[in-house]
Amino acid sequence: MGTVNLSLSQPSMRDDLSRYMRRAENGSDSFEVSVKGARCANCIAKIEKGVAAIPGVENVRLNLSTGKLLVVSQGVAPQKILQRVQDIGYEAQPFEAADTLNADEVEGQFLLRCLAVSGFATVFVMGLVEGIWYGPDMADSTRQLFFGLAGAVAVPASLYAGQPFFRSAWRGLVARSVNMDIPISLAVLLALGLSIYQAGSHGAHTYFDAAVMLVFLLLIGRYLDFRLRDRARGAARHLLTLQSLLVRRRTAAGDMETVAAKEVAPGDQLLVATGDRIPVNGVIEDHGTELDLSLVTGEILPQRVDVGSPVQAGTIVIGQAVALRATAAVENSLVADLARLLEAGQQSRSTYVRLADRAAALYVPVVFSLSFFALIGWLVAGAPLSQAVTNAIAVLIITCPCALGLAVPAVQIVATERLFKRGVFVKSGDALERLAEIDTVIFDKTGTLTEGMPVLLNAQSLPPGILERAARIARASRHPLARAIAAAAGDGPVAADVRETAGAGLETGTGHDVERLGSASWCDALERDYQLWYRRGMEPPIGFHLQDRLRPDSVALVRSLASRGLKVEMLSGDNADNVRAMAQEVGIASWFAGITPQQKAVRLQVLREQGSRVLMVGDGINDAAAMALAHVSIAPGTATDISQRASDMVLRGNALSPVVEAFDVARKARRLVLVNFALAAAYNLTAIPLAAMGYVTPLIAAATMAGSSLLVVLNALRLAGGRSP
Repeated sequence: MGTVNLSLSQPSMRDDLSRYMRRAENGSDSFEVSVKGARCANCIAKIEKGVAAIPGVENVRLNLSTGKLLVVSQGVAPQKILQRVQDIGYEAQPFEAADTLNADEVEGQFLLRCLAVSGFATVFVMGLVEGIWYGPDMADSTRQLFFGLAGAVAVPASLYAGQPFFRSAWRGLVARSVNMDIPISLAVLLALGLSIYQAGSHGAHTYFDAAVMLVFLLLIGRYLDFRLRDRARGAARHLLTLQSLLVRRRTAAGDMETVAAKEVAPGDQLLVATGDRIPVNGVIEDHGTELDLSLVTGEILPQRVDVGSPVQAGTIVIGQAVALRATAAVENSLVADLARLLEAGQQSRSTYVRLADRAAALYVPVVFSLSFFALIGWLVAGAPLSQAVTNAIAVLIITCPCALGLAVPAVQIVATERLFKRGVFVKSGDALERLAEIDTVIFDKTGTLTEGMPVLLNAQSLPPGILERAARIARASRHPLARAIAAAAGDGPVAADVRETAGAGLETGTGHDVERLGSASWCDALERDYQLWYRRGMEPPIGFHLQDRLRPDSVALVRSLASRGLKVEMLSGDNADNVRAMAQEVGIASWFAGITPQQKAVRLQVLREQGSRVLMVGDGINDAAAMALAHVSIAPGTATDISQRASDMVLRGNALSPVVEAFDVARKARRLVLVNFALAAAYNLTAIPLAAMGYVTPLIAAATMAGSSLLVVLNALRLAGGRSP
């Protein structure tokens, strides 16, 4: 891939790298390395195996999406780890988020420049060369002029745009290991070399077009892969931004100071204001309050916490401000744990081998073997060395994997366009492949199967005028329950001089005319059957029954998935009674209640180990880690930004029914991809013998390559039909 000049930022091997080490409680050292050049499951295995062989290394894990290698060891010098990664054939330096983001941006810009250069050159050179092919009566001098112009563009363009492949191939050769970029680089360089020789010796045809087209097609896939990994990095990065950058800490003298969250140590006393996120895990010290725990449980209703209650980073104080005692540093908080879980899930997903990669793994050695046998065969038959070499190179070039390269992208483009029209935005290139393989679907409850907002259920049974009275007070607050009352009543006036007591409720008026809207204790209600109460003066309190509501298509969705032979589960942080009732209503037999984000991730990991391939559908921050661990994931359009970033697909609008459409399209897309591979193979079976026997002319090559590519595209267009597959 395009690499970045690291000479200004990469530490010398003689530098003190101890500042990059993190010591755990058990005495182990953690060292994070930024690795450049790793792109596939084979790269992961090679790097992890090589580093794990260092004496003292206990655990090694490479996240392909972020390029971060985590090494846990006992007393192993970081310089030794860096050197081992470089010896294997990859660039390595200590991982620093800011430097890594800058390097990633430069890499993306470089790939885009290479893509633009090769694209322009492909169009120009194809125009010249096709003019020669379709002009058999062209004068020799004119033909040589066209060849010269094509070479003047193709050679520098291919050498510049091919740098991502050449550099990777060179690193592999230096490390004495083979990667996919070695045969690619060899094919491009041989095509250019043969074409220069043919043009210089007044040959009848050249392969400038094949060389530059091969670079262009492969760069498309390389750049799309970069964008995919960049989006995966964004989910974990964005999750970490939930941690407050600045916090208020009490000093030994009793004064308050403002410090960075990373400076907080266990035992520090912090003051968290209303509306702020709690920066680190801690324990409430002074008095109780209400917290938005949606990060932990996914539930929209606030919860009361009292003195001595543990609280976790990322939750929001919506009651009165509180003092808390920190029990962990920022890097050991819930948010940091979720980011690590998210990265771990992305790493495990990055080991997925795409259909095109599996085909290429077989394709490359077969083509190289046939090219070698063609060379030997012509030499044995007594042909001159120049003719034998030309025919052998022709075998290598004529099998330029245009049809193979289009087999998957052509289907994916048509499929993603169709799904986009049906309300599904497909983010990752291999998501459709993975979706076609699922056997289990797991739903979050609140905000996924439900609408994620409480609604008033007993409006019809309320005494006349009560709803409007309560709504006049509710419109002055942004509390979820108050907003539900205001929504049920519709637009209207707002009561004057509304006072809000954190953790209790709202009130307006004085004396016997005071009106209150809030908790049962705030309104002196003896019962506890309702979530919200209204009371005016000495009148009896009136209860409001508020509950999250199922999405209209949830029941039909579960039935449709079950009818396709898929197992369906529900995971929720809500209490068991609510989850049980919801599961019965939608027809889900297997469910888990009261579970944390970590427990959701554990459940996904258990299913993976059992061989299940899971689709996870979730909307909350607490679902992000589980979604990354799933075989494939989908987020509703109402989901949090982090969940949408962590997912493979995002639904537009409020409907869930497009999930079934996406599954059906994915299965048909997989079938069409396999048909495309068969068409590409048929082309190669036809072209290779012709090239090996010396019968291939540029006109035949152009016709067969264009014909195979056209067949692949036409086959993919079968997916664009309006009917469901």
